[in-house]
Amino acid sequence: MSATLNGKTIVVGVTGSIAAFKAADLVGRLRKGGAEVFVVMTAGAVRFITPLTLQALSRNPVATSLWDEGKGWQPGHIELADRADLLLVAPATADVLAKFACGLADDELTSLYLACRAPVVLAPAMNGKMYDHPATRENRRILEERAHVFIGPEEGMLACGYEGVGRLWPVEKIVERVESLMNGQ
Repeated sequence: MSATLNGKTIVVGVTGSIAAFKAADLVGRLRKGGAEVFVVMTAGAVRFITPLTLQALSRNPVATSLWDEGKGWQPGHIELADRADLLLVAPATADVLAKFACGLADDELTSLYLACRAPVVLAPAMNGKMYDHPATRENRRILEERAHVFIGPEEGMLACGYEGVGRLWPVEKIVERVESLMNGQ
């Protein structure tokens, strides 16, 4: 992989899905591509993968709570939102899609989302029934109207044992799409 992301700051949001373990590979590949990567994890995400893993791979502190930030005068989620060239949420659960669509800001990731003016890329991962639910479809429509880019999901065997739409897109494809977006393609 060439350094196609040099000079870019990518904030990776990781939410509470079994696919959260794939964030380690994603963060590593983004770093290898030259990006400065910061990770923001929801409370659910830390139940699937540790912040320490993503801190080591990103080479930056990992944000997990609004209540733990504040080393300077400016709230950390605002500072990080200002630095971002891209907000990539992978995996994006039905919960976070709903919160983004409604403008809720009850944790580090959703608060950062509301403050962020960078492009937003969402890579959903959830049970196919959840993905197809009318509420989730409406939330996707709202977010697409805001010019957010959806990557996936794909069809296949899901962690819940069902087969269908809902699998996180392959990490290498997510990285390729991010590279294209960041390089104006």
